[in-house]
Amino acid sequence: MNRVELVGRRTFLGNLFSAGALVLSARVLPFEALSVGEPGAAAAWSPSVYLGLETDGTAIIVTHRSEMGTGIRSVLPAIVADELDANWARVKIEQALGDEKYGSQNTDGSCSIRDFYDAMREAGASARQMLVAAAAAKWNVPVSECKTQNHQVVHSRSNRKAGYGELVAEASKQPVPKKEDLRFKSPSEYRYIGREMPTIDRDDLCSGRGRFGIDATMPGMVYASIERSPVYGGTLKTVDDAEALKVKGVQKTVVLDALKPPFLFKPLGGVAVIADNTWAAMKGRQALKVTWEAGENAAYDSANYKKALLETVNKPQKVVRKLGDVQAEFAKGGKTHEASYYVPHLAHAPMEPPAAVAEYKDGRVVIHAATQNPQAVQDTVAGALGIDKKNVECHVTLLGGGFGRKSKPDYCAEAALLSKAVGKPVKVTWSREEDIRFDYFHSVAAMYLKATVDEKGRPTAWLQRSAFPSIGSMFNPRAESGAGFELDMGWTDMPFDIPNIQAENGPAKHHTRIGWLRSVSNIYHAFAIHSFIDELAKMSGRDSVEYLLDALGQPRKIDLKAQNSNYSNYGKSIDQYPVDTGRMRRVIELAAEKSGWAKKKPGNGRALGIAVHRSFLTYVATVVEVEMDDRGRVRIPRVDVAVDAGKIINPDRVKSQFEGAAVFGTSVALMGEITAANGEIQQSNFHNYPVARFNEAPRETHVHIVASTEPPAGVGEPGVPPIPPAICNAIHAATGKRIRELPVNKSRK
Repeated sequence: MNRVELVGRRTFLGNLFSAGALVLSARVLPFEALSVGEPGAAAAWSPSVYLGLETDGTAIIVTHRSEMGTGIRSVLPAIVADELDANWARVKIEQALGDEKYGSQNTDGSCSIRDFYDAMREAGASARQMLVAAAAAKWNVPVSECKTQNHQVVHSRSNRKAGYGELVAEASKQPVPKKEDLRFKSPSEYRYIGREMPTIDRDDLCSGRGRFGIDATMPGMVYASIERSPVYGGTLKTVDDAEALKVKGVQKTVVLDALKPPFLFKPLGGVAVIADNTWAAMKGRQALKVTWEAGENAAYDSANYKKALLETVNKPQKVVRKLGDVQAEFAKGGKTHEASYYVPHLAHAPMEPPAAVAEYKDGRVVIHAATQNPQAVQDTVAGALGIDKKNVECHVTLLGGGFGRKSKPDYCAEAALLSKAVGKPVKVTWSREEDIRFDYFHSVAAMYLKATVDEKGRPTAWLQRSAFPSIGSMFNPRAESGAGFELDMGWTDMPFDIPNIQAENGPAKHHTRIGWLRSVSNIYHAFAIHSFIDELAKMSGRDSVEYLLDALGQPRKIDLKAQNSNYSNYGKSIDQYPVDTGRMRRVIELAAEKSGWAKKKPGNGRALGIAVHRSFLTYVATVVEVEMDDRGRVRIPRVDVAVDAGKIINPDRVKSQFEGAAVFGTSVALMGEITAANGEIQQSNFHNYPVARFNEAPRETHVHIVASTEPPAGVGEPGVPPIPPAICNAIHAATGKRIRELPVNKSRK
């Protein structure tokens, strides 16, 4: 049974650097940039992930990413352990504190494996070679005669063996191998990479021993619940706390300053009720009598805003990608089709709402939180309190869901500010209602598409326009156009082989907090593009799969730079991770085959729909089977997902992510909608912001993984974008009704 421990900074460093311990670390920088300690000393690289070997043979692997169901806390250490040739039963995994020395700790953007796979392998392989060199020196034999085997070094000729613990002292004297001298395992030698392994937290999660942010405590702590302005940007006018102070257990109230731009991850401000327990704090908050100055967002109304967005995309806007001349092609008078699409705001709605406990004392803060980004916690808390971020110690718990919400640590700053105000540790726990009403909402968006087709129905010109309030507005309040990274998520990289392409983006002012949610702007871009391509297929009287493959053209790597696109490619080199339509074709063909596309014909309210999308460098094709009951409700008997995510580390974790994405995407498609009236969010809990339940979620989800030697890509988010268009395309095939606005359950009424 592997042990997972949360340890303090001093305890961790003391244990890891204990006498006789061999310590290695890796980071996402060129290998040559890492410094090496003096001869005879343990390696002292600027770390992101530490590997330590104790004299008893225990391998300590410190994981620096947050665990929220992806299994990343197990998968990253498994890479190190495999190259180390470690016995998994002798591995101890420790959760890292927030610290910039680890490189990025933001468990977001489906980037943990693709960013750290090589670094993890290098750390494990370096240690293994140093251990082999140590054994060879001890036995006075050539290194070439020694090999590792399950946590020990073996001399091939004499069969002498030495456990890793025995070799620590001598290994620490060995020079750290240069990158070009590292000898990595071949795939046939892998024991953990590419194999299905249970997560290290499995038993704790099943038994209720798992420690989440909502479970975290500190001695002597008090509890807080905060009343916030119902309108984004509102400020406090008056507060009467007399009735709140009468609630049993309530101690006092504290006013938190109102939010000021740039908004970033700062607390919204409001009136906090401090109490002996969470229930008393919440009851006290409900008893407050507060008046607000609503401010400029008081007129925000979702229905009116929707009209404004649709008007914006029906006019020419800023060109963000251009190939050929779409207007000249349109002017030829060929057969043309156009359509507009709309996706509302969405909430993250993790099962565990935001929660943190913090203690401010003598200019330092210790905080325990369910966070995806402990370094953002350090920055935000330090900024709120006016202290150095080095004086903020952030401990990361398990997360009961995140989906991007918990990378924004406003709730952590609330706990720290209140601790300073009351002189005690303070636990802040958001209610479900607070979480939904005061979220960083996924952006509302409108899209307009127009295409001209030839006599075979193949597009010869393609125009697409979008408008949505940008995530950038949280960093620059004047930002009203989509940021480059948002546009590069399924918009500027539209993959079809069309001679004339033009992508545009228009302005949209924000009236709520805007934040990234699982797969970000890929959601609305994929919905529009892959609904529209299906419309063109039907207009041309062609099969959707055959039409998709034809529209993609022959396998090729798209040269986006030649089309006036400064494509960001999820932060990776376009040479290493090109936009490859050949890989996209393969997942389409695989999904069609596994779903029985050619055999299952629409009938009796039942049909298949398909969509394909590349996001986070991963290619995903999804076929959804829908079944319309006699009341017009959508049921989903089966989903088939074909995935090409490059090299796979743990197939079981990949499958689980795409199974979860099918449920998440179903919620987005069928029922997800946040609306505002008079500036106030109208939804507050699962009764009016529902998520898919058992009878609404896909009954079966089959995940088909393409075997690949390409570099690893993301898996946490790419499964979401194809689900909504695939569902809507299937509904059209079953009923003849075209869905162009989400959620489906609202559009079909």
